[in-house]
Amino acid sequence: MALRPSIGNPVSFFYQLSAHDLSATSPLAILLPGKPAAFRLEDERLCLYSTSPLSFQRAESFNVPSMQTAAVVTVFSDDLSWHALQAVIRFVSTDSAVAAQLIKPHADLPGAVQFSVPELSAAQHAALSALACELAIEAVYLSQRPLLCEPGVLVMDMDSTAIQIECIDEIAKLAGVGEQVAAVTARAMNGELDFAQSLIARVATLQGAPQSVLQQVLADVPLMPGLTALVEHLQQHSWRVAIASGGFTYFTDALKQRLGLTATFANVLEIKDGVLTGRVLGDIVDANTKASVVKLLADEHLISPAQTVAIGDGANDIPMLNAAALGVAFHAKPKVQAQAKAAIRQGSLLQLLYLLG
Repeated sequence: MALRPSIGNPVSFFYQLSAHDLSATSPLAILLPGKPAAFRLEDERLCLYSTSPLSFQRAESFNVPSMQTAAVVTVFSDDLSWHALQAVIRFVSTDSAVAAQLIKPHADLPGAVQFSVPELSAAQHAALSALACELAIEAVYLSQRPLLCEPGVLVMDMDSTAIQIECIDEIAKLAGVGEQVAAVTARAMNGELDFAQSLIARVATLQGAPQSVLQQVLADVPLMPGLTALVEHLQQHSWRVAIASGGFTYFTDALKQRLGLTATFANVLEIKDGVLTGRVLGDIVDANTKASVVKLLADEHLISPAQTVAIGDGANDIPMLNAAALGVAFHAKPKVQAQAKAAIRQGSLLQLLYLLG
C-alpha cells in the first residue's frame, strides 16, 4: 500500500517479493545508492520498503527503522543474490524490519548492501562470519568505523597484501632454493615459527645470489588488484598510506615511489659487490615493529587513533591489525581472520572502502 505524499516527506512504497522476483532480479539493480530502504520477513516472505516505485506486488506497510545506529553489517560480493541477502536479513532482523541502504563508494566497485543493526555479541559475530563463508559472500559487522571524510592512516602489509606474491619466495626460486624457502615462509605466515628467526634462516639460503635476482622479481611484481585505485582514493581524502613489511626495502622503496606512499618500513638485505651476503642489516621489522608503525604515523600526522586502519594476511600482521581501530584480514590465513575485526576473503583491495563510514 502506498502512502500519500506530503510536503517534506518522501513517498513510501511497500512491496512483497515473490520467489520469481528473487530469482529474476538482483538487489543491486533494485536499490538506489544512498536512498533509504528496509526489509521485513513475514512468514518467510521478503517485504521491501522503498522511496521509489517498483514493479513488484504491493504489500501492507510496516514500521520503517532508521539507519541511525553506529553498528552496521555490510554485505558484498561480485555477484550478490537475493538468496544470500535474504539469509543475512534473516540473521540480523528479529520481529521487526531492518533498515538498509545501497552503498557504492567507488566507481570501480559494485554496490554493497549495508544494514543498520543492534550490537552483536562475539558469538553472533562468529555465526555471521560462518554464514558469510557458507554463502560465499562477505558480511562484515562493525560497531564503529573510521570515516573517509576525515584524515586517517592506512598501514598495509606488502607481500600477499599490497602485492600478489611473497618476494622472498620469488627470490629463492631464482636462487635455486625455492621449495626450501617457501615451506618456511608458509609456516611463518601461519604463526608456527618465530618470524625473525625464520627470516634470518630464509635470507641465509640466499647467500651468493646475484643482485640481479631482485631486479627480476621487481620487474615482474604483480600489484594486488585495487591497490592503485585504493591508494589514490584515500590520498584524495587526506589519508596517509604506508607499508609496514617483514619483506625488503628493495621492494617497498619502489612501491613508495610508484604510489606516492607516506612511508615504508621493511628489512634491508645486505649486498656486497653485487651479491647477496645472506644477512639482514639492522633491526628486523617484525610483528611488534609493524604494530608500532600504526601509532607512530597517527602521532606524527596528528590523526585520531579512531581513524587508523591496518590490513594484512599473515600471523605476523595480527599485532598490527589489533593496534588499529579497524584491522582487516585480507585473503588471510584462518588464524588471522579469527582475530581481526573484519575480513575480506576474496576480491580486490578496493573493497576496503566498503568498511569506512
